[in-house]
Amino acid sequence: MRNPIITVENISKSYILKHQNNERYTALRDVITNTAKSIFTKQTIINNSKEEFWALKDISFEINQGDRVGIIGRNGAGKSTLLKVLSRIVAPTKGRITIDGRIASLLEVGTGFHPELSGRENIFLNGSILGMSKKEIKNKFDEIVDFSGVEKFLDTPVKRYSSGMYVRLAFAVAAHLEPEILIVDEVLAVGDAEFQKKCLGKMKDVSSEGRTVLFVSHNMGAISALCSTSIILNKGKIEFNGSVDKAVKIYHNIQTTNKNQVYTSQGINKEIFISETYLKNSENENTLAFSHDEPVYVVIKFYANILLDDLLLSISVSDFEDRKIFSSEVLISKVLSVDKKFGEAILEIPSVFLIPNDYKLNVGIHIPNLQVFDFIENICSFSIVDNGSEFSKYVGTDIGCVFSQSKWAII
Repeated sequence: MRNPIITVENISKSYILKHQNNERYTALRDVITNTAKSIFTKQTIINNSKEEFWALKDISFEINQGDRVGIIGRNGAGKSTLLKVLSRIVAPTKGRITIDGRIASLLEVGTGFHPELSGRENIFLNGSILGMSKKEIKNKFDEIVDFSGVEKFLDTPVKRYSSGMYVRLAFAVAAHLEPEILIVDEVLAVGDAEFQKKCLGKMKDVSSEGRTVLFVSHNMGAISALCSTSIILNKGKIEFNGSVDKAVKIYHNIQTTNKNQVYTSQGINKEIFISETYLKNSENENTLAFSHDEPVYVVIKFYANILLDDLLLSISVSDFEDRKIFSSEVLISKVLSVDKKFGEAILEIPSVFLIPNDYKLNVGIHIPNLQVFDFIENICSFSIVDNGSEFSKYVGTDIGCVFSQSKWAII
């Protein structure tokens, strides 16, 4: 049984928010007048109210040595606050943290860098902060410079670096100076796709050496490719702590909680209409988030009060730039009769077909080139989620929307 390298017990962090209550726009002359009056009347110029905001509330978990943990959640969920508390940048309001090892944190571009110092000087400065000796830093110096790719600008003050150069060097220092725990926030989004891929590879190497990685990102492909477990934060509390595959699905479902999972229609004044549409997975669960390696089942219920030949039920899938990805249709006339006016169709979108992304579903009933009886655009939105697949190596690149498992012949 491994001993935890990080133990977090009932951590909470609160901030005091101040609100200014101004009844109307205050001109300069009003400020001067009110200031003069306050000298004699002790009048309060601005009425301030205060509110206590809990960025984290009763957070508890353990992380073992060598774990690669993804921390995910919506903006404002408390991810960055948690990392700052773990990095000892801010103190928790309540609770206790036990950390057994040296931490290297990369929470924002250029964390721990002095803008007036050169890249070379900042490497030695950061190493010293981490408790490394000058000899240890020298031994790693060439690796750091080579990884960062800023050798040409090594003696230039870092205040003249672009954000991309800044984060390249900052990550190189944090990852190569052998901390027991590496904490990385969303800063990798600053780098290009090649650099992101390089960083993910380095973090895997760090973990394979027995060191621990905590990684925050909104890129679920990167989280899935790197991490073995994941913690979901929602409104300052832990929503889930477990396998990364399940965490990514739950996260996407949280993202879509404000969207209806089932569309229903009364079909008022319509002889033929779509009555209900929803999506489900292979476990027969209604959901709007699917792993790329599982099929998507589209269930469409329809009604026809009149019998017509060549009546087709059709669907199309579009991306959020309204580009149609694909369409499909099925003849439904044969399943309807005088006694059977309701029908149900299930379409299977095969696994490893749609590239991880967000999509919109459109459905309709029509007779080709003659009449459209019902058409609902963007009846629902759904997500294909990357769970550490072969597509993870393409993080940050555009590889299209559809993956074709075509037959190849190499001669």
